[in-house]
Amino acid sequence: MVIKRDAYLNKLIKSRNNGFIKIITGIRRCGKSYLLSVLFSSWLKDNGVNEAHIISINLEDRRNKKLRDPDILLAYIDSRILDDDRYYVMIDEIQLVPEFEDVLNSYLGMHNVDIYVTGSNAKFLSKDVITTFRGRGEEIRVYPFSFKEYLQTTEFSMPLALNTYMLYGGMPQVTLENDEKRKRALLKSLFTNTYIKDIIERYKIRNPEALDEILNILASGIGGLTNPAKLTNTIESVKHEKISRPTMVAYLEYICDSFITERAERFNIKGKRYIDNSYKYYFTDCGLRNARLNFRQIEFSHLMENVIHNELLVRGFSVDIGVVPIQRTDSEGHRTRSNLEVDFVCNEGSRRYYIQSAFRMPDESKLRQEEASLRNIDDSFKKIIILGEETPVLHTESGITILSIYDFLLNENSLEL
Repeated sequence: MVIKRDAYLNKLIKSRNNGFIKIITGIRRCGKSYLLSVLFSSWLKDNGVNEAHIISINLEDRRNKKLRDPDILLAYIDSRILDDDRYYVMIDEIQLVPEFEDVLNSYLGMHNVDIYVTGSNAKFLSKDVITTFRGRGEEIRVYPFSFKEYLQTTEFSMPLALNTYMLYGGMPQVTLENDEKRKRALLKSLFTNTYIKDIIERYKIRNPEALDEILNILASGIGGLTNPAKLTNTIESVKHEKISRPTMVAYLEYICDSFITERAERFNIKGKRYIDNSYKYYFTDCGLRNARLNFRQIEFSHLMENVIHNELLVRGFSVDIGVVPIQRTDSEGHRTRSNLEVDFVCNEGSRRYYIQSAFRMPDESKLRQEEASLRNIDDSFKKIIILGEETPVLHTESGITILSIYDFLLNENSLEL
């Protein structure tokens, strides 16, 4: 089965021959290699590129082990470039090559070579990767299947499809597996034998038990505020283990840099500044989160919030958690201050949206509860409640849009409805 990933494919097509190294980033096994070696290669051939001018190298394949030597890799690529026509060089798992930066930079000055690479360890995929290539690298972030992509693989009804997606996620190998026991086993294996192993080996983790416990706490608390101090206290009180704050901060960075989780910062909407004492962590794939907890704690309200967060990232938004400070005066004239929370503050260029995730709104009081933080924002940016069930697009008296989760996930322009 060929799964179309047109959003990513179009980015590659638009970036073709632009003089930059295209760096395909994302969590391991999310489909980066398939995007290059199948979808993009097929597009090139369909548009007249000779197959001999597509140089595809999978460094994870042990048969290509010799090519992990930078000089041998350089010589091999050079040997394949036989004329002045355009060549497309695609290297999978480039981080397995020592000094890979020098190898790639060697081709930046060649007018007829277009370079594409993927990699999957925390160092290569870190947020600083672009600087490695002296301002000549362009990152294209790839995520597991979105819900819209996932629907290509199933004939389930929409509600069942969404619940299944929130349960098992969108990792391609897992999605294409029909047996539920196999799905669970694959997700658990990915977490233990791929992601955690990568972090432990790359950073020479001396306390893997603490790393495991941090991941368990983050998985249990999606949608909840936390910080390094709180996590440290939890581990000390529950596991009776000591872990220093610098170690905790480092472990959290390793987890995020490996794209297992994404960290959302808190933003004071009225004060227009970030609050740096607490964060929320969302999993890049809900199936991985559920596997981490052995498929316990399946709370669809929290999983829906995670899915919304991920979809916003896929669409190119930067996503923060909103804080709205308010003052109240009681019957005796005493003033109290408190904060209301906006689930997501989404920014992309000049666009901004405020979004609340509401799994159910059975009555008027629940609607007022969900509207409260949005009604206390005094700017003109659009305010939206995404509801976890089918509903027509509604606009409340407060000017807030109510949108179905299905409309949001399946319509790229849904935030403009």
